[in-house]
Amino acid sequence: MTALDTDGNEFVELRREIAPDMGLAMRGVYNDDGHFDMDYYFPYRLGREVSTKMPIEVVRASDRESYLGLCDDLRLGVDLIFFVQDMLMILESEQRGQKVVDFGGVVLSALSAEGRIVLPIYSTKKQMERVQRRQNEREALLMAARDGDHDAYEELSIDDMDMYAMISKRVETEDVLSIVNSYFMPKGIESDKYSILGEIIEQKVVVNHHTAETLYVLKLNCNNIIFDVTINEADLLGEPMVGRRFKGDVWMQGRVKAY
Repeated sequence: MTALDTDGNEFVELRREIAPDMGLAMRGVYNDDGHFDMDYYFPYRLGREVSTKMPIEVVRASDRESYLGLCDDLRLGVDLIFFVQDMLMILESEQRGQKVVDFGGVVLSALSAEGRIVLPIYSTKKQMERVQRRQNEREALLMAARDGDHDAYEELSIDDMDMYAMISKRVETEDVLSIVNSYFMPKGIESDKYSILGEIIEQKVVVNHHTAETLYVLKLNCNNIIFDVTINEADLLGEPMVGRRFKGDVWMQGRVKAY
């Protein structure tokens, strides 16, 4: 695939698939002799479903011809930043050069080099319904507070203080992973790296047909955001199963076009 970069040069992306929907992508230009000069490369895994439909701000990286997507999704509690997989699609679209783009949603995926499997928190059906109801109410308050509702802001502040007091008391006798069901937190100084904990809702095993290594593709529910995480079997501690949780560090990627 080719497109004109921000300097007007023809930029090229070549991909080598090593398993279904994953592989190695190389980006660069063809020189005057017709040879491909690689600028950089990256591993990729293509997600399967739309994770968020919030507006996406696209920002060019300072060190190379690549883009980061920024999304303010209230379910996460932090700004979501991800590496844009389909940069060339943006460059050749009518929305080229726009600060905010809209192609119908973002299909997120993540790669992990280290993770472990954590047992689930036991909950009854009524408890899960109550938790979901609280999450919906909190999202509504966050939306109202963002629109300038001072009452919603005060209610959120009180709720945060109550939650902090509850957690502070419970951690004296309980492990934090028995209190917190999932989380999504920035990791280090690189903006698209995160530490996550999410419930496995689907899993499959694929094989790298170049190295014969086994890879796990785990579909996670993390703070009500659905996305896939891919990890090498050798880098995963524990046996993944639906209902259990994945805990690890990930590199977030995404396609801004909902295919």
